[in-house]
Amino acid sequence: MRVGFAALVGALLTCRASAPFPASAGVPAASPAALGFDSTRLAGVVDYLRGQVDSGAFPGAVLAVGRHGRVALLAAVGRYGTDDARPVDPGTLYDLASLTKVVGLTTACMQLVDEGRLALDAPVRRYLPEFQGGGDKERVTVRHLLTHSSGLPAWRPLYREAGSRAAALALADTTPLATAPGERFVYSDLGAIVLTQVVERVSGEPLDRWLARRVFGPLGMPATRYRPPTSWRDRIAPTETDTAFRHRSLRGEVHDENAGRLGGVSGHAGLFANAPDLSRFAAMLLAGGAWDSLQLIRAETVAEFTRRQELPPGSSRALGWDTPAESGYTSAGATLSRRAFGHTGFTGTSLWMDPDRDLFIILLTNRVHPTRANTAILRVRPRVADLVVDALTHPEL
Repeated sequence: MRVGFAALVGALLTCRASAPFPASAGVPAASPAALGFDSTRLAGVVDYLRGQVDSGAFPGAVLAVGRHGRVALLAAVGRYGTDDARPVDPGTLYDLASLTKVVGLTTACMQLVDEGRLALDAPVRRYLPEFQGGGDKERVTVRHLLTHSSGLPAWRPLYREAGSRAAALALADTTPLATAPGERFVYSDLGAIVLTQVVERVSGEPLDRWLARRVFGPLGMPATRYRPPTSWRDRIAPTETDTAFRHRSLRGEVHDENAGRLGGVSGHAGLFANAPDLSRFAAMLLAGGAWDSLQLIRAETVAEFTRRQELPPGSSRALGWDTPAESGYTSAGATLSRRAFGHTGFTGTSLWMDPDRDLFIILLTNRVHPTRANTAILRVRPRVADLVVDALTHPEL
């Protein structure tokens, strides 16, 4: 399997310089009124984001809002970065960071569950015998990994501890559990890295190849991929100046250091995409896994993966996805329904969907440019969600 991954990376390197930047169709547009929105209030969300650019929350942002497989708003504000004053546009690509966990890894898990090749309550060791080390690791299931309740720690600096992808994976696999499986929620990149290997073993191919062939290609998402070619660089929003690992400004190269050590392809981070592509993805999930005549995922599987699991009790996590918290901070804001599901990305991205309103909200920013010290995105995400719901005056449409 790892030999196959290396061969794929070599093939990608040979074509990186010449691939043309793709045109993303997104979902069809409809007027805000036709989708139940007050157009003035919806335009006010864009005004709010423009004000956040002016206050320094992020250099630029793209927002997409839609219902019923149609987009009511697709808007871009701000610029690419501190050293690139060009305005961003709706097709600008962003590093999705942890949105990779749901757009990529979780979707692959859904499909493998559909095919009967992956069992949620099977022990991880059934698929990945290398998953060894301290704690009750023989009790860790796929469901534990998807709900971040495996007992694995949140993170470790694989990029410093390992000199290769193989060595980094071995460290992830043998990291001792910090708590008993199912006992605590700890959001864990390590768990997603372990689950990446499970998916690759079960599917028989690297994660990026599976997603390109089984998800992004069929859905018509040509701008969504790992390791975008250098010819796309001018259309990608820059992220942070990396002072810990690569010691350069990052643009079109995964921001996450551990994903970088893994060659840019991992289930926890690494995907790049734009808002039109993600609007197709969101519309597919809201339609019960269907896009036009294509049934990408069974509706029952989508429902199960987006349902709060109560593992451990009180956790807001679904399978891969998150749901609005009952109290305290949530990036979903205060007005999305309990059935809503979504996720965020460290670089300043988020995707929330509400089945009760058949509504999606996509926000892409590069808030880590030029530094991750800027945390204003924490107040922006929930405010955007609340403003969008407030603009929905006819939810019955």
